[in-house]
Amino acid sequence: MKSVTLSLLQSAANAFDFGGPVLCDAHHYGEGHINDTFVVWREDHSKRFILQRINTDTFTNPVGLMENVCGVTRHLRAKILAEGGDPARETLNVVPTLSGSTCYLDADGGAWRAYDFVEDTICLQQVGSETDFRTVAETLGKFQNQLEDYPASTLHETIARFHDTPNRYANFEKALAADALGRAKNITSEIEFIHAREQDCHVLLDQLAAGEIPLRVTHNDTKINNVLIDAATGKGICVIDLDTVMPGLSAYDFGDSIRTGANDCAEDEPDQSKVHFDLHLYEVFAKGYLSTAGASMSMAEKKSLAWGARLMTLECGIRFLTDYLEGDHYFHIARPDHNLDRARTQFTLVRQMEEVFDQMLEIVCPDNH
Repeated sequence: MKSVTLSLLQSAANAFDFGGPVLCDAHHYGEGHINDTFVVWREDHSKRFILQRINTDTFTNPVGLMENVCGVTRHLRAKILAEGGDPARETLNVVPTLSGSTCYLDADGGAWRAYDFVEDTICLQQVGSETDFRTVAETLGKFQNQLEDYPASTLHETIARFHDTPNRYANFEKALAADALGRAKNITSEIEFIHAREQDCHVLLDQLAAGEIPLRVTHNDTKINNVLIDAATGKGICVIDLDTVMPGLSAYDFGDSIRTGANDCAEDEPDQSKVHFDLHLYEVFAKGYLSTAGASMSMAEKKSLAWGARLMTLECGIRFLTDYLEGDHYFHIARPDHNLDRARTQFTLVRQMEEVFDQMLEIVCPDNH
């Protein structure tokens, strides 16, 4: 996509119903790497807005994506109002274009959308304390609970087969068979690790197919920085970055949060002796999540959360190793074997989860383990 100039940004801003002229700054806002995000504000500085250009290389159907976002946030606003909350702060609010559309297509085919800016909030970039992690868990659990009666099957799949672990395994097998760069000979132990867990890849989708766990509305990118925290109180306000909201399993969102939050090392740590799955942080998150989401979950679904932690971590490792075999085209690398280090870190976490898996099950489902 073309780089965003100030004139392109101003042209896009002029298409939206901001209640009057707005001022633009062509400096990117936030930590996101997929979309181009900017802050604009009314000329009298009375209100700020987020203006984003959607990455249409990643999200090829921006209109369908915005149908998802608008449907989900409309549902959330109704729930928040019914609970006596403040929908202006507790969910994203889409700003329409002057013609009433949810997004604006520029002359180059770029897709833009706008939100009200949620003031007096912060995004955490890492888990600073147990309290932080529980706050994120409670907010994500509340998000799931408020959407438990939303018809998940009506949502567009914005990234096809995103958490289809058997499909990720199949893609790995194709990359291994091709071995385009002759790297397979260097990773025999990692290949054996994945092959030994082929059946694990099917556990969650088999449970869904058998009707044991429900299809839900899931966020699918539950990093800690996708929860806004009230700057004054430290309480969770709302869940943001709804581009990957799709039909899925609660285990996906729970598991991805555990994968990224319940360990004390970098995702690309080259020294595997430093990689440590923190069962206590897992318990902190699980208790927070279930305190807000648990009432609408069956015993089987609660037990699936532990599997979610294992499988989202395994799936991520498989994706890193697949990219390594294919020549590091998908994930950005900063050094040779970067994706291999990333994969090894995920596999170390999986091994450690397997060693304490009975305890993980007991934590999420103490009454029926």
